Amino acid sequence: MRELDFQNIPEMFRPLIESGWMRIQETLSKQSESFQQQWQTIPDAFYTQFPHVLVASDYVVDQFSRFPQQCVSLLLSGVIWQSQTKADIRRALQSALQNVKDETELNLALRHFRRVQMIRIIWRDILKLADLIETTHDLTELADACIAETLHYHYQWLSEKWGTPCFKGTDKPMPMVVLGMGKLGAHELNLSSDIDLIFAYTHEGETRHLKQAGAAASADNNLASGGALAADRTLGHREFFTRLGQRLIKSLDEITAHGFVFRVDMRLRPYGKSGALALTFNGMESYYEEQGREWERYAMIKARPMGEDGGEGEKLMEILRPFVYRRYVDFGVIDSLRDMKAMINREVLRRGAIDNVKTGSGGIREVEFIAQAFQLIRGGQEKQLQHRSLLTVLKHLGELKLLPLDAVASLREAYIFLRDSEHRIQALQDRQTQNLPDDDMPQARLAFSMGADSWEDYTHRLDQYRHSVRDHFEHVISGGDEQQESDEDDHFSALLWLKNLKDAERDEAILQLGYTDVEQTSKLILDFKQHKIVLHLQPLPRQRLDRLMPLLLLACGHQENAEESLQRSLMLVEAVLRRSAYIAMLVENPHSLDHLAKLCGASPWVADSLTRYPVLLDELIDANTLYAPPPVESLKDELRQQLLRIPEDDFEQQLECLRQFKHSHVLRVAASDIAGTLPLMKVSDYLTWIAETLLQSVLDIAWQQMVQRYGAPQESPGVPCKPEFIIVGYGKVGGIELSYSSDLDLVFIHDIPWNQTTEGENGIDNGVFLARLGQRIIHILTTRTPSGLLYETDMRLRPSGNAGLLVSSLKAFNEYQEEKAWTWEHQALVRARFMAGSETLRQSFETARRQILSKPRDEQTLRNEVQEMRQKMVDHLSKSGGELNDESFSPDKVFDIKQDPGGVVDIEFLVQYLALRWGGEHPDMLTYTDNMRILETAEKVGVLSGDDAELLKEAYLEYRGAAHRQALQHQKGAVSAVHFKEYRLGIREIWNKVIAV
Repeated sequence: MRELDFQNIPEMFRPLIESGWMRIQETLSKQSESFQQQWQTIPDAFYTQFPHVLVASDYVVDQFSRFPQQCVSLLLSGVIWQSQTKADIRRALQSALQNVKDETELNLALRHFRRVQMIRIIWRDILKLADLIETTHDLTELADACIAETLHYHYQWLSEKWGTPCFKGTDKPMPMVVLGMGKLGAHELNLSSDIDLIFAYTHEGETRHLKQAGAAASADNNLASGGALAADRTLGHREFFTRLGQRLIKSLDEITAHGFVFRVDMRLRPYGKSGALALTFNGMESYYEEQGREWERYAMIKARPMGEDGGEGEKLMEILRPFVYRRYVDFGVIDSLRDMKAMINREVLRRGAIDNVKTGSGGIREVEFIAQAFQLIRGGQEKQLQHRSLLTVLKHLGELKLLPLDAVASLREAYIFLRDSEHRIQALQDRQTQNLPDDDMPQARLAFSMGADSWEDYTHRLDQYRHSVRDHFEHVISGGDEQQESDEDDHFSALLWLKNLKDAERDEAILQLGYTDVEQTSKLILDFKQHKIVLHLQPLPRQRLDRLMPLLLLACGHQENAEESLQRSLMLVEAVLRRSAYIAMLVENPHSLDHLAKLCGASPWVADSLTRYPVLLDELIDANTLYAPPPVESLKDELRQQLLRIPEDDFEQQLECLRQFKHSHVLRVAASDIAGTLPLMKVSDYLTWIAETLLQSVLDIAWQQMVQRYGAPQESPGVPCKPEFIIVGYGKVGGIELSYSSDLDLVFIHDIPWNQTTEGENGIDNGVFLARLGQRIIHILTTRTPSGLLYETDMRLRPSGNAGLLVSSLKAFNEYQEEKAWTWEHQALVRARFMAGSETLRQSFETARRQILSKPRDEQTLRNEVQEMRQKMVDHLSKSGGELNDESFSPDKVFDIKQDPGGVVDIEFLVQYLALRWGGEHPDMLTYTDNMRILETAEKVGVLSGDDAELLKEAYLEYRGAAHRQALQHQKGAVSAVHFKEYRLGIREIWNKVIAV
């Protein structure tokens, strides 16, 4: 017999290897001559690799000594060196079980199979023929296969005796759903993992004896199992699946002379040890809805349906998904995670298991906590976080910028090192432990198998990884564990909320916090304390509120208008009291409270937005993004990525995504506006860019839905059209001058043959397709969802207004503008701008617009028509009306910034007149659609004096600034008539000079 190759093996391990090799040789010497001959044909690689395996694993040595036939077969087949797929493992197990006749034979065959696979997996792991992911996947696929095959046999044997559970009103057998939990669910099993299972079934009922029921066992086996088949021997579904579960557990978990297959743990099922072994779907849903705890959400993240259940397991997961992943950002889970970690720490200390690579400081559990904290907090909104694999979740956390990329890389590297260490510890004796060894020799063996030069070298690397993990863990999970020393203001705010103070003490506390109106502040606090929702809060939400309120009182007291800040902030808190995770989020992020108090104090519009859509509170966490809206390209990229993460057929989620995107970015603009970090022109730019970005996505979604339903429009039979369709914006959106609550004036234009049909079996006329496309776009924009609507739309500026087609061809649009349009429609066209759609059609539209606007016009006729239209608007919409006089500026009158003479519309009409009057002679007048640049161009080409242009621009900016401020205050665009007197008089003077001559 060949000797082992000791090359690259430290001398200290030689006695250990020789001892193990001697044991194996003694066993081999007792085998038959034919077996001895087989041994001689073992590949040379065995003799080089086996010493490394002997150092790392007593388990492998033990299996070679006890079951040499199986081990030699494994070597001779070459399987020990091969990577195996899920299908390979399943086929191998089915082959090993093909002659099984009863439970005893099944259990023996399962243990033999598990032994072979474990040797293969450990061998490849130790020799680094497989990486961590392959090793954990192989272990999981082994468990999956064993569960599936064991379930298959026991189901048939039970059905043969007691009948088959069936779906209501059918002969279709009902499967037992097996949920794999924890590492099993995530395909992350280690070498000595328990498997955590939960059993469920669709509904109650009674088994039935089916005529064609297949039997996996013979009649003899049936008799041996308890008697002859009888049609009247039935069981309720619960009893059937309970027995099935019990037999599955016994086959896998029972320790025999041949070991076990997998230790089975059922404690994660509803009600734990005291609960039924199997529950119906309704029972599962009721339990988690009514009694589910945070740690069960944590456990359910990795839950995975196993076996062949015909899709019933996925149905159950869909039922349970809302329990696991909240639709809102859920910071409420942080406290629960901390509690769980504290409990683990206490257990570690109690057991003295400090040097445990799983539960010790900086161990595997903390990496898992980091990933799963983000999953629970944000998984409801970020669908890619709803993944079971930890390494995949870490990757997505980096992509979503929830963790820095260097933190993701650090955690990934640490996790792999820790899991490899765990496997080497467990490979020694196939024991379920993650404790580092205490004795010198096991320490040296572990260090060598991990590729370290010494135990000191290994522990140095281990400590570096654990310190890194602990730092990241503290940053994400911990914080708030140690009580900070309270300053005096903290003391007063806590007293004010938590204690029933005497009047004098209460008033002093209110004044100390910065409030000036003691009576109003006191009433706000008392009314909120006595609110029926507050009085009836459950203990956990109440605890969170009691932590929040002193912080909120303190933050609002620091604002200039402290009382308004508090009043509006309390309205928000009241709105989210029943969803206390938002309360937890604010407590966990104290700086967000400062932003909240500041924004609510400055703007009731912002306060109202946050109250109606609390999901926006997430925006308050990061000041870097809150006060710095992204550029247009970043906007487009962000929305594109968010929509890519939503299934194409999930229309409801797409609508929510679009609306939440708008709300969050408009909030950033408003915050920047309030903070003064964004000038007026940029406020409108950003609001317009947001609309552009959304309109392009709305068009893409609508087009895709229409094509899926009716097929794409065709140029001619068999020749599909390019999507020549555009959305044109008029008014404020066309002029890049949107405000916070502006609606969108839109026109839809296409260049697709009207008289052809769409492709496919459900083909319709192209014209019908386009009309429905336009309707779909409006539906997406205006449908009210839980997150509100996207935009109000106004389509009256299309050719022929409400009487015209919803979607016009470019040719029809041109003909209408050339032959039928009124002067006021050409005025509107001055501010018309491409928003979304085909670039080719965009160029055609812009050419057509320029041609229409530049055609010669009679100057006096143009003046008359512009003036007549302006007078009609004054008569119908102005609050003061008529020409300006001394009475127009009386303090008891108001000035409508937009509609009154000398207001915004006068400036807009002047700009439009200049564009129409001079566009033919000065083409640059038609380049831009916004008033400011048209005025600049008018001055440049000499059709407006510098002084007049400067006054109009200055007034226009002041008016828009006032309108923005009023929008943020929930006020309509009217101010006291004493304001803006010089601007109004100056504008009317220019009006009379340019138009009313």
